[in-house]
Amino acid sequence: MNISVSSILLYSIVGAFILVYLPFLVVAYYRFQGGEQMLRTPRTTADKLPEIAQRATAAHQNSLEAFAFFTAAALMAYVTGVDSIAALGAAIAFLAARLFYSIFYIANIAVARSLMFAIGSLSIFTLFGLSLLANSQV
Repeated sequence: MNISVSSILLYSIVGAFILVYLPFLVVAYYRFQGGEQMLRTPRTTADKLPEIAQRATAAHQNSLEAFAFFTAAALMAYVTGVDSIAALGAAIAFLAARLFYSIFYIANIAVARSLMFAIGSLSIFTLFGLSLLANSQV
């Protein structure tokens, strides 16, 4: 099966969307453990969650922020017709980095989390750069 780079870019947006909500599964688990009050007033009881769930909340929120930038970069690459191994690598690297970012954030492994953040950011910058290069050659 041969999948084009443009298809990978679109699928990676869907994958990134799914990754936004993976850390929230941890939060949901602890909210259910906390009882009805935690479920009824999630914003006002967030500071009462265990530390692991607070880190999962932070990972979820950061993933929402990263999703916006990645989506813009991937769509820009898609629209400008970027078709290179670098774009493919950047999209896949972003997904892997964001998956491990959330894992390391929840596990409280700061150095590894920061490295994953950097790889994810570099992937976004790569897609933007490739898009600008493709657009300047039109």
